[in-house]
Amino acid sequence: MTRDHYATLGVRKDAAPEDIKRAYRRLARQLHPDVNPDAVTQERFKEITSAYEVLSDPSKRQLYDMGGDPLSASGGGFGGAAGFSGLGDIMDAFFGGGASRGPRTRTRQGNDALIHVEIDLHDVVFGAKRDLTIETAIVCATCTGAGTAPGTHPDTCEVCKGRGEISQVTRSFLGQVMTSRPCPRCAGVGTVIRHPCPECAGDGRVRARRTLEVAIPAGVEHGMRIRLTGEGEVGPGGGPAGDLYVEIEERKHPTFERHGTDLHAAVHVPMTAAILGTSLTLDTLDGPVDVDVKPGTQPGTVIPLKGRGVPRLRSNGRGDLHVHLDVETPTKLDAEQEELVRKLASLRGEEFPQAVFKADAPGLFGRIRDAFNGR
Repeated sequence: MTRDHYATLGVRKDAAPEDIKRAYRRLARQLHPDVNPDAVTQERFKEITSAYEVLSDPSKRQLYDMGGDPLSASGGGFGGAAGFSGLGDIMDAFFGGGASRGPRTRTRQGNDALIHVEIDLHDVVFGAKRDLTIETAIVCATCTGAGTAPGTHPDTCEVCKGRGEISQVTRSFLGQVMTSRPCPRCAGVGTVIRHPCPECAGDGRVRARRTLEVAIPAGVEHGMRIRLTGEGEVGPGGGPAGDLYVEIEERKHPTFERHGTDLHAAVHVPMTAAILGTSLTLDTLDGPVDVDVKPGTQPGTVIPLKGRGVPRLRSNGRGDLHVHLDVETPTKLDAEQEELVRKLASLRGEEFPQAVFKADAPGLFGRIRDAFNGR
């Protein structure tokens, strides 16, 4: 082999395909016969074209690197009958490939669809199944997606003769350049529907209402979307359907407030019950639960109920239910009640209490700060 194709293009032997194409473009612009018509330049143009043909084809390049001659069967060089596969390949080298050749398909992928569904906290905790009525595009039953009236078929486009594209020849500094674009008559499909389906007007799909069951997993959160593959809009020409997304909207619960997987609830406790202690029955999402209030319970005490919260969506277990005790102080007492309270204050030596700053005052300010921050 007498020629070094890498040296001809001025690239390294480990050059990437992009570097080889870039080098050929640069040299071809300089050496093209329309720019430099002398014989020496034409011969040089043939050399770089032969080099590019070999190095741009992975199989030919591998054979060349092993010492073979990929162009031997075709006579070698630019002038061989099969040396370079024509003007289209030269244009591909210059402009990174042309438009797709041949007719396009009338069938296309459908769009995704979105629907909102409201659920309550019970559905969030235990999961649910909902029947949703949606309106989307489905395959036309009359033409089964073909878009043609019964007993008819699409006709070959008379403009592009079924090729789906039309070509135009223009002249540039490179000589005559042929460009292709989709046929305006058939939109690149190659056929036209002269007798469209009366049901879908040739689109291959119609809008219809349908009902489907959706399983809502336990632990979902507000704003989450559940994806139902292939339940969206059917594409033009009866193409494959897109996906349906079900967006969750969680209604606010009158008793429980959700924070992640934990639930919080406030329970009012009479002052006497907080002093003496008691047992309360709470109606939780899991049913009635007994909660013990210890004697001397202070306002703001939180009693956690393990495993009574929201399930973890992608894990095992559930969060907790936090019961916040709000000790109620009576605002009105009758004479007998007031007398009993005064007697209790006398027995405890609290008739004339003195203001005493608590040692955990920073904790008080921390609670005030948390209240303002919404914690």
